Amino acid sequence: MHEISDKTLRLIKKSCKGRKNLKLTVGYLTGNDSVIKIYDENGELDSNKKYHYEIGSITKTFTTTLLSKYVFENKMSLNDSIHSYIEELRADQSYPTLLRLATHSSGYSGILPLNKREYFRILLGLMSGGGDMNKNNPLNMDFNKMKILTERNKLRDEDYTWKYSNFGMSLIGYALGIVSGKGYWDTMNGFLQNELGLSDTYLGTSNNNLHGFGKKNNDCGNWNWSPKNLISPAGAISSTADDLLKYAKINIYEERPYLSLCHRKHGNGKKKYDMGLGWWLLKQNNNVSWHGGGTGCFSTFLGIDREKKVAVVVLANYRLGINNEQNIGFSILENIRRSNNEIE
Repeated sequence: MHEISDKTLRLIKKSCKGRKNLKLTVGYLTGNDSVIKIYDENGELDSNKKYHYEIGSITKTFTTTLLSKYVFENKMSLNDSIHSYIEELRADQSYPTLLRLATHSSGYSGILPLNKREYFRILLGLMSGGGDMNKNNPLNMDFNKMKILTERNKLRDEDYTWKYSNFGMSLIGYALGIVSGKGYWDTMNGFLQNELGLSDTYLGTSNNNLHGFGKKNNDCGNWNWSPKNLISPAGAISSTADDLLKYAKINIYEERPYLSLCHRKHGNGKKKYDMGLGWWLLKQNNNVSWHGGGTGCFSTFLGIDREKKVAVVVLANYRLGINNEQNIGFSILENIRRSNNEIE
């Protein structure tokens, strides 16, 4: 198996410095073989211990995976308006399609369901390492709020410029729950356990979850999620490195017939990225799919290369700073891909 390069080890060491309660789990998969390493402030730990993390926005890829299953089964269509499923919405205006929601081209503001004041309070909390947002989930939305926000944001029937939207992904999740007849929460938990076989992956948090910690090493606990919080499809899942590598392998080999739909280019993203369904695709190589995540005091990354059959997961119970988990993840991914090229 590949060893982690000196460059990556320096990134890991930098990320661990001063974080007294950090558990940084790094896992990678090459073909059928996986390695998991765990680090703290003092170096490498026993890798046999399993830690459960809030994975934040990696949740979005699970939501769009279930969407792709329902599309494959002709239960839903990507070109359907969200109004096709949320019948309580006013009928005299235009709403985004599922495809636009899944590719962040719906036109919804990136701060929804928050208002500007709430959003800037979160940013301030992240920068200072303090604030209630680290302990209390600021992302909360019931049906009435969702209906008001959806109707208030009058959008045209067109593709908008890419704008990352928790709100848009939440509408997809709500629609999935309508189609299943069980609501998103029960439907997704069943999908995770029974369809994907991920026994340590679930919505919300449990007693098994690691606590998150802030910049001053203060205990942030975990964000509270519930079935009534309709933002859950955008960020409520908890998981382990083992399960996320299993999930990566299922995606690499497209072990379910509907998975190819997730990794196909469906829209434009940022400068360096295209959009699959929920997944970000490297513009220079669409075989590489990835997503990052962050809750109050957690940082996460999952990246896969379907052509080279490799994957990397990075999980931390601290906010590691600007893109540090992403830098670690891509550093490992590139190193393994480069090694594989040399062997070939």
